[in-house]
Amino acid sequence: MTRMENTVPEPRDAIIVESVEKSFGAVKALRGISFTAPAGSVLGVLGPNGAGKITTVSVLSTLVRPDAGRAMVAGYDVVRRPNEVRASIMLTGQYAALDEMLTGRENLVLFARLLGLRRKPAHARADELLEQFALTDAADRRVGQYSGGMRRRIDIACGLVRPPRVVFLDEPTTGLDPVSRQSLWALVRDLKQRGVTVLLTTQYLEEADALSDNIIVVDHGTVIAEGTADQLKARSGSSYCEVVPVDAADVPRLVTALTGLGEVTVAESADRVSLPAPDGAATLTEALHRINSGGIELIDIALRRPSLDEVFIELTKPVKESV
Repeated sequence: MTRMENTVPEPRDAIIVESVEKSFGAVKALRGISFTAPAGSVLGVLGPNGAGKITTVSVLSTLVRPDAGRAMVAGYDVVRRPNEVRASIMLTGQYAALDEMLTGRENLVLFARLLGLRRKPAHARADELLEQFALTDAADRRVGQYSGGMRRRIDIACGLVRPPRVVFLDEPTTGLDPVSRQSLWALVRDLKQRGVTVLLTTQYLEEADALSDNIIVVDHGTVIAEGTADQLKARSGSSYCEVVPVDAADVPRLVTALTGLGEVTVAESADRVSLPAPDGAATLTEALHRINSGGIELIDIALRRPSLDEVFIELTKPVKESV
């Protein structure tokens, strides 16, 4: 396998962002954003549209120069050492940047030759990547005939012709079917096992939950929350018990039966109730005992934890101004 020689020792943090600011005219895209990503980890970046995610990736990949602050990638300053940064990273956007008239193999060889590999090593690297990404059978088909999942795989494979130290994946599974999405998830995990640092921006919160070692939530150009998925979920409260009766008309009876066990909340849909479950399964067992004693038939009763979706909505909801 082709190896990239490190010109500097591998830093503890592969990505360092300190008080970075960036404006486009009167629009302040980044307002002193700061975060780090340890080497060999996956950092999930969440945020609503216009939060500053794309600008952050653009700064880190040297596509945009910051107005203030400092950003380091793979040990290099993005302003002072942009060439070294570019030689250390891979950037994949939401849409595949491929020549659709060329075959998968030809695209890979083209990228390899542009990166300085001679003809024979370029073909050898292309064959290696085609096998790694399960594209050998489609190697000699034009990319324009590929499915969405295959196009995404060949796009990422082209970015890995020269093994990077840091990979930026900007919403890589947008528009993919569930099977292709799982395939991309497996790729991210493989990159991490190889010691590659991955910065993943995504609109799919379950994706960040499943893949990220750490997550930052960005809004209005700054980090408003940071932590593991479990730590962020804990901000929205502990586990809770959700109860769904067969007949929505039984919801008032459910409230009565569960009174005293905790604060019972009726859903906006008025077809289910929930209550805190600080004791976990013990709370669930007691709730079920009371419901059975009341003769109320259920569709479902379950112990649940706050989802990352709930955390995201809570963190990024607009603040109401006082009158």
